Amino acid sequence: MNRDEVLAVDLGQSGTSLRSKDLNLHTPRGKHAGEDSLDALEAVFESLNASETIRTDCVALSCTGLYGQAPNPQKYLELCSKFFGATKVAVIDDGFASFIGSLNGSDGTALTIGGGVVSVAGLNGKYAHRDGLGSTFGDEGGGFWLGRNAISKALASQQNRIPDQQMSEFFKEEIAAYYALDVRDGAQAQTLAIKTAKKVLDAADLRIASAVSIVNKGAFLLAQTVISTWQGVSGGSTDEVKIVVQGGPSKKKSYVEAILRNVKDKLPNAKLIESAGDNLDGAAWIAENLSNDVPPFLKWASQ
Repeated sequence: MNRDEVLAVDLGQSGTSLRSKDLNLHTPRGKHAGEDSLDALEAVFESLNASETIRTDCVALSCTGLYGQAPNPQKYLELCSKFFGATKVAVIDDGFASFIGSLNGSDGTALTIGGGVVSVAGLNGKYAHRDGLGSTFGDEGGGFWLGRNAISKALASQQNRIPDQQMSEFFKEEIAAYYALDVRDGAQAQTLAIKTAKKVLDAADLRIASAVSIVNKGAFLLAQTVISTWQGVSGGSTDEVKIVVQGGPSKKKSYVEAILRNVKDKLPNAKLIESAGDNLDGAAWIAENLSNDVPPFLKWASQ
């Protein structure tokens, strides 16, 4: 690739993507539970033999696991200098990259639902960040949250602790996968929960009672996250706020519709729009348009 091109990197829980004008790569190696983002990036770059194939001056890193607080970027610059010969690096909270990419830099609110949850709003140069707190204490309504609750109910159904036998029948493969785990509260269990998210949404569409309850609660919690984010930038209740909902679980139309219904209870003029781009688009836009830090979401380092 041309050294003048920006290399955008999106480090997620379920994989990592790299993109420039002449490059488009994806690997399933993402950030593992409890792993430092810097260590995860180094492992990704090594797995791709990046130092042998990619050279660029500028790298924009969208990273999961920053919890809305971009760290000191100097170590990230050293890492990217080692692998790519980079002279400047932007370290970006993935929620902020998602917000910028989905709204192409304009005002509004972007809710990103993957394994976790993050919501970012922007209004007149002011930004707010909600959730992104991690699976133990936050990420309510996200993929891990959905899958964990569904598997819990399926196991309870199997043990006759709840009167919903459809759950153990519908999730029998997930129950078997749970019992096959060597460690039932570690990274493999988290991955199993995230992979189960889509099936929970399917079960709710089939009106399986426990799944309906889980999905309805998830939609309500996500709506409160969106509302709080907009309020965090001093947005008004009657504003015509643009809202993007994106990420894996958002592919289920019924889930997005339920989220929006709950949002409209407090923001009646909210308008759902299609996303203009993803985290990689956001990282590239930031590299080209935001040359200064936007604390705490974006920090630059240069040689």
